[in-house]
Formats: sequence, C-alpha cells, structure tokens
Amino acid sequence: MAIFQQGLSWQGKARCLEVDPEIFFPERGGSSKAARAVCNQCEVRRDCLRYALKNREQFGIWGGTSERERRKLRKLAS
Repeated sequence: MAIFQQGLSWQGKARCLEVDPEIFFPERGGSSKAARAVCNQCEVRRDCLRYALKNREQFGIWGGTSERERRKLRKLAS
C-alpha cells in the first residue's frame, strides 16, 4: 500500500483540489477552458498527465489535456 500512496503523493499539491471538480468533466461539446486554466497554473501538471496516460483515463481533463489529446500522445509514444 505504501508504494501506491508514494506514487500518488503529487496529488496533494494539485491545484484542482481548490476548485469544483465538475469543471474537469465538461459535458460533450462543453468548454474545458476553466479546467485548462487551472491546469496551466499547476505545479504537478506533468505528473497528472503521466498518471492519466498510464491509467488510460478516458474522461475529463487531466494534466491540461482532453481524452482525445491523450490518445494522440499515446499514439506518438508507441
């Protein structure tokens, strides 16, 4: 369990903890501008993106990226 917690220690520093989580899950066609603005000011943005890519997060804004953007990043990496 300690290994798992250690790997996610970055989450305690995330700016998203300070705002309504719903902004990170806009409805289809909705704006992600507010979520991306929070991510752009976050010191753990890269950790968040790495987590989302590794865990294949399919919904929401993670590390300032949409699921579509993360799919493209995974393709480029393979």
